[in-house]
Amino acid sequence: MNKIIKYIILDIARNKIVLAYTAFLLLISLSVFNLEDTGVKGILSLLNITLIIVPLVSIVFATIYLYNAAEFIELLISQPIRRTRLLASIFTGLALSLSLAFLIGAGIPVLIYHAAGAGGLLVIIGLALTLVFTALAVLAAVLTRDKAKGIGVAILLWFYFALIFDGIVLFILFQFSDYPMEKTSIALSTLNPIDLGRIVILLKMDISAMMGYSGAVFRQFFGGLWGSLYAGTVLLLWIAMPLLWALRRFSHKDL
Repeated sequence: MNKIIKYIILDIARNKIVLAYTAFLLLISLSVFNLEDTGVKGILSLLNITLIIVPLVSIVFATIYLYNAAEFIELLISQPIRRTRLLASIFTGLALSLSLAFLIGAGIPVLIYHAAGAGGLLVIIGLALTLVFTALAVLAAVLTRDKAKGIGVAILLWFYFALIFDGIVLFILFQFSDYPMEKTSIALSTLNPIDLGRIVILLKMDISAMMGYSGAVFRQFFGGLWGSLYAGTVLLLWIAMPLLWALRRFSHKDL
């Protein structure tokens, strides 16, 4: 298992796309913090990039990598290795590689310029989203054999969580605007890891006052210890559930 993880990490470390991704994050992060007059503004500017670019690169790259490594995976399956252990090792290698790229590209500048408060939380959320969308990529690759279809599913998943979901939520809140929807909006936010990460970071930056009464409700729920534990548990479930589904499906899949 450790040999497979080490091989994947070394293989991805030489990948030009991952190197470009790391360099892009590093360039953007340094530029943002040097252009803004305060670290908080730099975090706010970097937030949108983290919530959009990190999930997109994680899910698309991981999906393509899995399809390109199909023959290598089939070769390993012929060896006395359990399928679930093999797929878990591949996920771990992918997740560690992409997490390391994010830490070098965005994590180090954030910790240098604004490590306290929202800065450290942004790094944690970025790592969590990397793991979530890597798990979704593994699931997409396991569910469909066709490479084009699998990549299309991965892109659609990112498009749904990054853009479509917010439109659906706004439509629901608008249609039921005559009713108290604050608790419902909290429940809906847990159905999208990107939205959940955004809310937690914005609350940490004391921007909830600009969100009106809903912001006060979010702060009351997520601002305390139990709210933080709840958000962390939900993100862990977003990592575990797709991965467990993929492991179960892969263990019975006819290759």
